[in-house]
Amino acid sequence: MGFQCGIVGLPNVGKSTIFNALTSAKAEAANYPFCTIDPNTGIVKVPDPRLAKIAQYIPPDKLVPASMVFVDIAGLVKGASKGEGLGNQFLGHIRETQAIAHVVRCFSDPNVIHVDGSVDPLRDVSVIDTELILADLDTVSKRYSTMARAAKTGTDKKAAAVMAVLEPVKAALEAGKPVRSLNLPEDDLALIHDFHLITEKKVMYVANVDDTDIGKSEPNLYVKKLMDHAKVEGSPVVQICGKIESEIAELPEEEKEAFLKDMGMSEPGLNRVIRAGYELLGLQTYFTAGQIEVRAWTFHKGWKAPQAAGVIHTDFEKGFIKAEVYHFEDLMKHKSEQAIKDAGALRLEGKDYIVKDGDIMHFRFNV
Repeated sequence: MGFQCGIVGLPNVGKSTIFNALTSAKAEAANYPFCTIDPNTGIVKVPDPRLAKIAQYIPPDKLVPASMVFVDIAGLVKGASKGEGLGNQFLGHIRETQAIAHVVRCFSDPNVIHVDGSVDPLRDVSVIDTELILADLDTVSKRYSTMARAAKTGTDKKAAAVMAVLEPVKAALEAGKPVRSLNLPEDDLALIHDFHLITEKKVMYVANVDDTDIGKSEPNLYVKKLMDHAKVEGSPVVQICGKIESEIAELPEEEKEAFLKDMGMSEPGLNRVIRAGYELLGLQTYFTAGQIEVRAWTFHKGWKAPQAAGVIHTDFEKGFIKAEVYHFEDLMKHKSEQAIKDAGALRLEGKDYIVKDGDIMHFRFNV
């Protein structure tokens, strides 16, 4: 399952460099605007050390991590909502994603051109936000009058319900605020789902810094400004160096650990990007474990057992009977499934069981 995250940002902020490091997909990365013309898509393994630890006690033929999809979207510029640069073509690609990773340049380098001539993270964020807000306002305005007329008749109850949400949404967009700033409940968002509003999506900021900033206890001034901005809207900031991450991605596995140690890093910074994306969307992981494979599955926090089973196959959800469940920590404590059973830690759960991150599950179903 995983999720689809669109990578956006102004030209030359390091989007494609970071995308390449994430996916090793080798998108073209060049020092001039619009080198990314078609959206590049890459499937990324979600790093989870629990997989290997489960395999120590339940040896499988293979390990299968969870995955997520990153989409590298062409650099937006001022006027994109009106067709400037590569324009609306790429706003459409953003609409198809579930979350946005906004790459922001937080490094000075005279050899890397900035589309606006200087480095200013807050200005850059504002340019992108403004274009996405204008694109959403255009979408809402095109349907607003028709929806308002339908609601006024009093016979179209759904139109009335949609308008109750659309009015504050339109007001926010006209005031230059993204839809997500309204913190609308899920039921309200469902009513306007078919508008596919870009600024409704959750955002995380990826601060692309210079290699000299890695390992320092204090973020640089550019990053501090970005963090202050992100804190106000409740968005996470992940600080990485695209240049270092691209070097790590090129190394053979056996050399990566030594390189990371030399850089004072415990793991690639991109692992933090993936985990931040998971947390942003309220995603969690459960596992299935047996001789054939130990596998990680992605589900939404709060899902009940049948929904989680449906991630494997729709038949599992339709024909759900029970789930045999124990937790990763139970396996770490007792070392084997038999010992878990002997300790009474293996449970049989029904349709109302809320799955927890780290559960190891076996589903009983009948179709």
